[in-house]
Amino acid sequence: MSQEIKTKGRLGRKLVPLLALTALGLGIVVIWRTDTAPRTDDAYVYADTVYVTPEVSGRIVELPVKDNQAVKKGDVLFQIDPRPFQATLDKAQASLVALDREIELTQRSVDAQKFGAAAATASIERARAAAKQATDTLSRIEPLLGTPYASAEQVDQARTAKLAADAQLNAASLDAQRATAGISGVDALVAKREVIRAEITLAKLNLEFATVRAPFDGIVINLKTTAGQFAAAGHPVFTLANTHRWYVVANFRETELSHIKPGETAQVYVLSDSAQRSQGVVESIGYGVFPDDGGAEAEGLPHVPRSINWVRVAQRFPVRILVDHPDPAFFRIGASAVAIMTPDTRSSNR
Repeated sequence: MSQEIKTKGRLGRKLVPLLALTALGLGIVVIWRTDTAPRTDDAYVYADTVYVTPEVSGRIVELPVKDNQAVKKGDVLFQIDPRPFQATLDKAQASLVALDREIELTQRSVDAQKFGAAAATASIERARAAAKQATDTLSRIEPLLGTPYASAEQVDQARTAKLAADAQLNAASLDAQRATAGISGVDALVAKREVIRAEITLAKLNLEFATVRAPFDGIVINLKTTAGQFAAAGHPVFTLANTHRWYVVANFRETELSHIKPGETAQVYVLSDSAQRSQGVVESIGYGVFPDDGGAEAEGLPHVPRSINWVRVAQRFPVRILVDHPDPAFFRIGASAVAIMTPDTRSSNR
């Protein structure tokens, strides 16, 4: 009996160092694994979101979607009363038709004015020819004054004819200048036409904006209104989450960031169903957080609070992990998640 006890004692003394070495080895493995493949349960699910905001103001006449409803890209989210925008478009188009008629009539008047100016120019030529003939006649008769070939009366008549021809030439020149100066144009009307065309384009755009459509496949979030509500341009009606891209934003300690690189793979799951594991890839690592204790304020930075206020702990920084093929039944914005880095698979799986 004593021999058996002694044997067991010797065996126990041999196992103690072995167990200690095993425990030490496991501890080293755990520490190494924690350093090279960190994990965190300080994570949440996130998706890109947009505020669905109308670009024109008006009363909502149709609201075919409901809160938490899935929609497809191009689906009508809501319809603003299109009648005011249609009336504005009709008015602008009618103004364009009326202006085109005015341009046509004005162009006819301009053409008539141009014909009159051309006729006045032709009259100048006739008056110039008559003045030259009267001048030539006077030049021939004046030297013959006092001879049997030309009487004083004939010379006086020639001089009077020359003066009359010169006066007629001057009058024709003034008429031509007046006719030319009186020619109007359609340039101002054509410029006005471009203004109306721009108004038509804007009216068509506003009419199109009256129908608000989904810019991508998504889920309606925080819908708290109904048809009949007045929607103001620039003021959001509800939020739309993009269900094509889901992320897990995992807050890792700053001491672990050296082991996390963009492009590395990670395993993520949500707490509502920890058995459903999804693969993901690190898309980016945060470069700034809002400091809790001390330091200047930095608006716009993510706020990641430290869990223990009386002990100096490592700050956490958000790591954005893009999830591959997430299950829409479990992925919801803000859901608690767990992220585990799996860097060993980043090259083989991607």
